Amino acid sequence: MSGDTALDATPENWRELIRPNSDGLVPVIVQETTSREVLMLAWMDIEAVERTLDTRRATYWSRSRREYWVKGETSGHVQHVRSLSLDCDADALLLLVDQTGPACHTNTPTCFTGRTISAD
Repeated sequence: MSGDTALDATPENWRELIRPNSDGLVPVIVQETTSREVLMLAWMDIEAVERTLDTRRATYWSRSRREYWVKGETSGHVQHVRSLSLDCDADALLLLVDQTGPACHTNTPTCFTGRTISAD
C-alpha cells in the first residue's frame, strides 16, 4: 500500500516488531475511517497481517474455527483497509477500514451496538 496511509510509516521489519501472545495472535481493534466508530475486536497472526496488507481486505484468524476469514466474504459486509498501526508496545493493532454494511455478524452496525454496561 502506498500513499498517505500509516502503512507507509511501518518499518520493513514489522514482522519482527509485532509481539503476539502465547497463541501467536495479536488483538486487532477495528475502527471506521470516517466516523472513527469502533466496529469490532478481532485477532490476527503474522499470516493474517500479510494477507491483509497484500489484498487491502481485512483478514482475521478465527480462534473458534481455527482458520482465516476475510471480512465480508460470505456476508458482503466488506472492510476495505485504509491503514494498519501498531500500538506503543507492538502487542495490539489498530485497523482503520471503510466498512460496507454492518460490521457485526448479528447484523448490527458494530459488535458493541446495544451492549453498553453503565459505569454510573
